[in-house]
Amino acid sequence: MECDPVATARGTDKKQMDERLHDLAAKIWQYHQLNHQLSRADVILVLCSHDKAVAVRAAQLFLDDWAPLMIFSGGFGVITKGIWTQPEADQFAQIAVDMGVPDDRILIENKSANTGENILFTRRLLTERQLDPQRFLLVQKPYMERRSYATFRKLWPEKNVLVTSPRVSFDEYLNNYANRELSTDQVISIMVGDLQRIKLYAEKGYQIHQEIPDEVWNAYEELVRAGYDLHLVST
Repeated sequence: MECDPVATARGTDKKQMDERLHDLAAKIWQYHQLNHQLSRADVILVLCSHDKAVAVRAAQLFLDDWAPLMIFSGGFGVITKGIWTQPEADQFAQIAVDMGVPDDRILIENKSANTGENILFTRRLLTERQLDPQRFLLVQKPYMERRSYATFRKLWPEKNVLVTSPRVSFDEYLNNYANRELSTDQVISIMVGDLQRIKLYAEKGYQIHQEIPDEVWNAYEELVRAGYDLHLVST
């Protein structure tokens, strides 16, 4: 029997996912990543979320001496407000402490609810602390690298910024790294929604423009038609 892609998006797991849909999602996954070559920074700024693997990646970067200070930014976002009762930043910071990062090398901003607020509230926190770092290393989910970078460059263009994320493949992420409370289909829907935001938010002036290749946008449109539309924003 022929696979129904809409049914696939609505309620199946990865083992049943149509190969075509998997390849389209992988194309978007690859586009979202910038693969920056890292250099030492003044601050590791962690944009928190439902994905605690990001906290582990960030803490290891600190322990490997990529920067002398960490900032965890995140309150409750669209996903975490439905699954957690403790702010994202507090949970991420505890992971870092448990890995050996000293408390006095950590700042916490736990009121932001989206990427723009991550940046703006972090700016305010640093101003309050009379700190003026110039070089930032953003740590985010793999499929949020590009949008995080675009937002930072729009809202804080005078600073230098590089972005990184857990170094895993698409399938490794789905199988081992994504929050266990999210299904494969939910993760792909989030990725699709983030691609829409790269285009839409640049048009609204929230981010710098990022070129989206035709084959990536075609993958987006096909996945939306297949039902991966749960995290789109209305236009």
